[in-house]
Amino acid sequence: MHLQIDRLCKSFGYGAARKEVLRDVSFAVNSGEFVALVGSSGSGKSTVMRLIAGLEQPSAGAISIDGRPVTAPGSDRGMVFQKYSLYPWLTAAQNVAFGMELQGRSRPEVRERTAYFLEVVGLADAARHLPRELSGGMQQRIAIARALAAEPQVLLLDEPFGALDIQIRESMQEFLRDLWQRTGLTALLITHDLEEALLLAGTVHILAPSPGRIVRSVSVELDHSSMAHLRVSAPFLALREELAQNLRSLEPALPC
Repeated sequence: MHLQIDRLCKSFGYGAARKEVLRDVSFAVNSGEFVALVGSSGSGKSTVMRLIAGLEQPSAGAISIDGRPVTAPGSDRGMVFQKYSLYPWLTAAQNVAFGMELQGRSRPEVRERTAYFLEVVGLADAARHLPRELSGGMQQRIAIARALAAEPQVLLLDEPFGALDIQIRESMQEFLRDLWQRTGLTALLITHDLEEALLLAGTVHILAPSPGRIVRSVSVELDHSSMAHLRVSAPFLALREELAQNLRSLEPALPC
């Protein structure tokens, strides 16, 4: 799988009201990679994600998967949002099965894959629970299981842990990193949290705001064997501070 974003531009409005949101954004995600886009509000990171998901159309540039143009939503891209977006009237198992049923898979296959992915995310015992009976972190695991069950080529993560408190967020970061290592999934994460990007991704792209554009790309070559140790390691802290300074320097000036 090769996701290619080539000189992506996006503007909203016309004439004097036209607002340029993205300018010449280019990067790639290959099979098995975990890539992150980091930027503050106004950097256009959510717009990038909506364009890749096929929910918006670019003003210029192109998006392709294995050479095929992306022009609309498709099952080759699985989406996980900040809000859990589970159907509240369906059980955890029914939520996971929903996308596969829309794909027209057989009932035995849906049952088998639902059980498998609930096991993958560690929630086999919660199969019959409704979303309101689950914690925020558990609901987000169900959302990830639902996305993976439909066999997307790339998992798109739109600030998936932004609504969680810090303790649950840290446990979910460890869960997602472990899931990536165990399954070899291909993932693209957008986040405003620089630490989260460095903990999870192998490549981090920094987006400058107004308009959004990539100003730096970093290969994260750190020891991820223990996330707890990594968070306090000298190389991690040094890289985080270096990139944090980059981000601070990119903030638009406040009006007087």
